[in-house]
Amino acid sequence: MITKEAVLNALSTVMDPDLHQDLVTLNMIDNVQIDGMKVSFSIVLTTPSCPLKGKIESDARRAVLTMTEAKEVDIKMTAKVRQANPIDLGSNCFKHVIAVGSGKGGVGKSTVSLNIALALAKDGAKVGLMDADIYGPNIPRMLGIDQLPDKPEDSKIRPAEIHGIKVLSIGFMVQPGQPLIWRGPMLHSAIQQFITDFDWGDLDYLVVDLPPGTGDVQLSLAQSMPISGAVVVTTPQQVAVDDASRAVGMMAKLEIPLFGIVENMSFLPLEDGSKIFVFGENGGGNLANQVGAKLLGRIPIDPGIGVGGDIGSPVVLQEPLSDSGKAFVEIARNVAAEASKAAFNKKITG
Repeated sequence: MITKEAVLNALSTVMDPDLHQDLVTLNMIDNVQIDGMKVSFSIVLTTPSCPLKGKIESDARRAVLTMTEAKEVDIKMTAKVRQANPIDLGSNCFKHVIAVGSGKGGVGKSTVSLNIALALAKDGAKVGLMDADIYGPNIPRMLGIDQLPDKPEDSKIRPAEIHGIKVLSIGFMVQPGQPLIWRGPMLHSAIQQFITDFDWGDLDYLVVDLPPGTGDVQLSLAQSMPISGAVVVTTPQQVAVDDASRAVGMMAKLEIPLFGIVENMSFLPLEDGSKIFVFGENGGGNLANQVGAKLLGRIPIDPGIGVGGDIGSPVVLQEPLSDSGKAFVEIARNVAAEASKAAFNKKITG
């Protein structure tokens, strides 16, 4: 006879590859049911974007089949994004705030921010995207939207919603092409208002598209709320890597954990399967090694990315099975895994 205790004993041998503890200790097993020789249960992942959920599922099935008398194992994979101390700002609650920055402009930081947010939402997370690039707000064009929804009476203004994500940008509030010639205090006020004066609701992830460089907006964001971690975007050439290293240094000074490095425009794929390294080779990987961080992924040169951004058709939505589409999904899932690890480690040490 199969018992619940036997099933849990079997599952206690299955490790979460990222958190390095077993599924039972991590309280990831729920609703164990036994019907004759059939066992069913749920595995509650720490993020719907877990990059290793296939391995966790297969390891759990194998353990129960091997260590109990079960002949059939039915597993339901669910997820609940966890954070040791979610950021609670009245009606707004952010479980993770992910800052995406770069040392210089033109490396594809906004493209990475947008496609990470969309990929996380496609996996089932509740996601917001805050365009904090006050001087160059590109997110509205890249999504094909240009205004906020009407404000309900007696309530906060709501961010725009499209493709399953909530979006806020200064680009919704100024005329197209209008330059914003603002000093630091005005930037700080805008960032604070973005966080507190809009109705974000309860989000698993708030992705923040920072301006390039190491300036006032980055400082204002760090002063306004805790950041779960940062992603730094670079292209392979040494000039970009040098500037990206300064962005990494800024994150360290602001005590923002570094989730990892994204290398954009890594190579040009050719039809015969070969690659041309137009901007040099492995600059992002070298930077990751230098600073002791994870290389979250490499994005190939793909004209479809630029075209999609110009017409409001992001590649993760329109060409998810392309090499670039799959690269963005991989990066988003790696970011989610790093956020889960950071939350777990904070809980253990906090």
